[in-house]
This record gives sequence, C-alpha cells and structure tokens, in this order.
Amino acid sequence: MFEHDDVLAALNAHLPLKEKLLSAHQVVQEKFPFVDRIALAIYDPVTKILKTFMHSSGEDNPLKNYQALLDDAPSLKEILKNGKPRVVNNLVTFENSKHEHAQRIGRQGYAASYTMPMFHNGEFIGFIFFNSYQKDVFTEQVLGDIDVYGHLIALMIINELATLKILSAAIKTSAHITHMRDPETGSHLDRMSRFSRIIAKALVDKHDLDDEYIEHLFMFAPLHDIGKIAIPDSILLKPDQLDDKESQIMKTHAHIGRQMIDDIIDNFGLDSIEQVNILRNIAEYHHEAVNGSGYPDGKTRDDIPLEARIVAVADVFDALTSRRPYKEAWSNEEAFTSLRQLADEKLDRDCVEALIDHREEVELIQQRFKEDYYG
Repeated sequence: MFEHDDVLAALNAHLPLKEKLLSAHQVVQEKFPFVDRIALAIYDPVTKILKTFMHSSGEDNPLKNYQALLDDAPSLKEILKNGKPRVVNNLVTFENSKHEHAQRIGRQGYAASYTMPMFHNGEFIGFIFFNSYQKDVFTEQVLGDIDVYGHLIALMIINELATLKILSAAIKTSAHITHMRDPETGSHLDRMSRFSRIIAKALVDKHDLDDEYIEHLFMFAPLHDIGKIAIPDSILLKPDQLDDKESQIMKTHAHIGRQMIDDIIDNFGLDSIEQVNILRNIAEYHHEAVNGSGYPDGKTRDDIPLEARIVAVADVFDALTSRRPYKEAWSNEEAFTSLRQLADEKLDRDCVEALIDHREEVELIQQRFKEDYYG
C-alpha cells in the first residue's frame, strides 16, 4: 500500500531551489532523456532586462551571468506578444542570428529548444527554457507532458520570489511601525543595488560566482541599512557631524539590522529563503573596513564576506555622487579618485576597480535612476 515512490517528493522537501530544479530535471530526463538542460531567466520590469538566474546543465552553461534588454531579444518578445510558448526543433534557424544569446546557445551545440513564459497573477516574471542536443524532439505529444513540469517549476520560482517580497515587505512594515525614516532615497537604493550587481559580475571568475548569488545580492543590497530603523531621528536626521556618543549609537545599526533580519525570518517563517546569509552578511558587515578599522567586529580583508565588501563600494560611491543636505554631489571622476584612495584601506580594491572599469554601465544606471529633488 505504501510501495509507490513519489518521483517529485523532493519538491516538498526543505531544499534550496537549485536542488529542486536538479531533481525536477532528473524526473523529466527519465521520461525524456533528450532534455539536456532546463534554464530559468527572470525579468526586471523596472529596467526591462532579462537575466539568467538558474540552470540544471552542470558545467554546460553558455549563458552564465548573461543579461539583455528584452527589446533586444525579438524572438522572446514575440512569445509574450502571442501569449504562447515557442518551439524550435532545429536551432539552425538561429545560426545567423546577430543576438549574443542565440549565438552562445548555438556554439554550445544545442539543436532544439522549448521556451515557456512564466506569469504570476498575469504579470510576466521570466522564461523557462528546455534545451536538447538533438533536433526534432519536441513533438506535440512530448510538449503536453513537459508543460506540466514547466508549470511546476514556474510555481517553485514564483514561491521563491514571493517569499523574498514578503521579507522585503516585512522590513518596510517594521520601518513604518517604528515611525522612523532613513534619509536615503529610493533612487539611492535602486542605484546602489545595481552598482553592486556590476561589481559582482566583474568578479565572477575570481570568486566563481553564479547567477543565483548575483541575483540574491541585487535583491538584498537595498536592505543593507535596515538597522537604522532603530536609530533616533535626532541622530539619523542630524545635518551636522555626529559627536562621539552619537557615532557610537549610529554604529549599533549594523548589529540591530542583523537581529531584525533574524527576527523577521523566524516570525514570518522565511527560513526557506535560499542564500539568506547573504542578506545577514550585508546588513551586519557592510561597514567593515579591509584594514580592520570598521565596525561592528573590526574584521579584515577576506574575513569580511564578499557581499559586504561589494555593497560597501556601491554604497560609498553612490553617497559620494549624490547630493545631501550637508554636501553637493561629486562628479564620477572625483568619486572614482576617492574610491582608489580608500582601496586597501577601507574598501576592497578588486571591488573598487570592478566598478571603475564599468563606467558606461554606471552612467546608464545614474541616468535611469536620477534623483527627484522636487518630489
């Protein structure tokens, strides 16, 4: 009576999303061994960028750390326009494509693909790709079964993203409840989170970073200063330089932020969030300095988690190039010079150089997320 094994039981387990995707792929391959890769890309509606997120193909990853404007992928945009999945049973069709993503897939040797759009409550959130090294394998009969697996995988992604949104909403709610506010603007958070992603992408090879890490870093970076919720307005909003006592109180926001995150995760049952330690490390350690002069623990160099070192550079750069009540905005050149002076002292040199080496991307972000000083 209990001899039957649920082939998708892993989807009910307390496992990272990547392991669930690998398990789902194994089940699909038992029925359709020609499905060599399942990959996920998620969509950022603010910037209209499609970003690789996760895949199940081991080292065969032709689109590692890849992102592109959806407008620059007309074949994918056509899927949304038609509201239907796309079947390409012979990728020779795209061998002369001018688009980088199609060229990479072709160079890897994939011969056929099936692409499903993912939606949540009618809102487009990304694509699922089923790829095969064999052509003419995605028949109508095969697709009928693969659709089921595709929707199950989409639900896993939706659940993961929804959990992250709950975490973010819980933190914002906490801020409102305490009736405190951080003078940092939403535009600052938009910019610094994207600067963080630029830095992380530049460090992919040195630190062997995957798409999941980069995406979670991007999602969590705006929450770096949540501990400031507990700092009194008289200190948080003070336009002048803080005295020693006030500075000590301000520094407590790092530990407070970590405590808040732990409490929220426990109280809202969000411990299933993958790579949540990235968030903890960002909140607690983004004010550490590589020479040990930072806070809260005086960590040095590689003892400071990479995500905290990345966010520190992104945060400092945007603070320097933004207008504040006590200063005018610096030019990018002035800010880059200052970052280099701080490298190996306060900031991680690799992170500094990674940002400076991508000036064009930095400027595009600054143009896209300009400060609105007039509300």
